[in-house]
Amino acid sequence: MPLLRPLLALILAAALAGCGFHLRGAGSSKLPYQTMYISLPETADVNIWLQRYIRSSGSTQVVDDAESAEAIFQQLTNSRQKSILSVNTLGRVREYRLQLSYTFRVVNRKGQVLVAPNEVTLTRDVTYDDSNILAKNQEEDLLWRDMTNDLVNQIMRRLSIIKPKNPDQEDSE
Repeated sequence: MPLLRPLLALILAAALAGCGFHLRGAGSSKLPYQTMYISLPETADVNIWLQRYIRSSGSTQVVDDAESAEAIFQQLTNSRQKSILSVNTLGRVREYRLQLSYTFRVVNRKGQVLVAPNEVTLTRDVTYDDSNILAKNQEEDLLWRDMTNDLVNQIMRRLSIIKPKNPDQEDSE
């Protein structure tokens, strides 16, 4: 009986290691580009988070000049919507739906598309209470920040999985 627990733990660890399981982290999103330029304002939340994730991956260098970049990340659309989801019997808002829609693409120096436009849509539902306005506003701000973090995670996963097109081969066909 005393040997059963360590043996079971060893078998479980070996099974997890053998199946390729690993925690999601910085090393799991290697990009296929040596250098990348992010065509967004420096103060944009997506730019700040994206640069942080790219630098932590270690495989790609973020550059300050589009001419020296192998790939250029471009934002096509970025919209946030807050809509009423439900109301109570008095006609006051009880729930809101927050929706973030973001479209991006990656091009090379010549403007040729390497990664076709991709759209990411995120939604979160939030309850509302007139007696806790300040707390609910802070909760909404935290949800928007969480959605931005989730957006950048999805962008990084898509950029690391999508095999970039070779625009030179498409031109010769």
